[in-house]
Amino acid sequence: MPITHKLLALTVIGVWALNMIAVKLGIAEIPPMMMSALRFALVAALLCPVLRITRDQFLGVLLVSFTFGTVHFGLLFAALANSEAGTSAVIIQLGAPIATLLACFVLKERLGKVRLAGLLVSVAGIGLIAAGPTLPPPLSLVLLLASATGWAVTNLIVKELKGVRPMTMMGWSSLLAIPQLLVMSWIFESDRWWMVTTAGWHGWFCVVYSAIGSSIIGYGIWYWLLQRHSINAVVPYSMLNPLLTVLFGIVLIGDDPSPVKIIGALVMVAGVALILRRPRNLPDPTLPDTA
Repeated sequence: MPITHKLLALTVIGVWALNMIAVKLGIAEIPPMMMSALRFALVAALLCPVLRITRDQFLGVLLVSFTFGTVHFGLLFAALANSEAGTSAVIIQLGAPIATLLACFVLKERLGKVRLAGLLVSVAGIGLIAAGPTLPPPLSLVLLLASATGWAVTNLIVKELKGVRPMTMMGWSSLLAIPQLLVMSWIFESDRWWMVTTAGWHGWFCVVYSAIGSSIIGYGIWYWLLQRHSINAVVPYSMLNPLLTVLFGIVLIGDDPSPVKIIGALVMVAGVALILRRPRNLPDPTLPDTA
């Protein structure tokens, strides 16, 4: 990728890392899935009036609304209620190897022995975290793994979905995600809906930051990069996300600075680096196809 595109990718990772901290503070004042719905309602209100999708694009955008809005963000917000921001960011990082494995099976991209070894190293990193004091409870862990899978599947859908501009996809997938999240919130959180009326600045700041910073700016740039470069050229930058989130969590909200967590995060990131490593005998995936 050009240096400007690399800098854009790094900017997105910083925005996402801070978003995890904002969400952790916000869900103490607004129920998690309701907060997700409010986030996407703000995104849709800002983007949908000025953007349009065609009938042919609707199904792909609907799929993104489910995998990205409901599965990834809805479950991530719910899991954060009972898990640390830094530890959650490390586990969500499994979305990167999952995306790469899916690309190998679905898009026929090559895996190889080195990437397979990286997968095993990533699992070892999770094992180290499990041995420490900050592993989320079982339900939160399952939600985080499902959220990571939703993120991975979204990357593949976006890669294959042609002709939809990033902001158009963001706006309309957000609109379509709102009823899905409201139904889930009604099922699991209706007894806490009253919290919206008493939420303080942490809760509403999270809604605004997540909508404008993480969604419109962050994912808008991310989708733009995915449409111009291979998955394995863009996704590796997400490896910095858990490390930044762990650091922000320790500094900003007093997360446990457990050495086991930090070592586990580093081991997992090393494994992801191996998984996303381009074999030497393959052409650079960032170069345009001139065929």
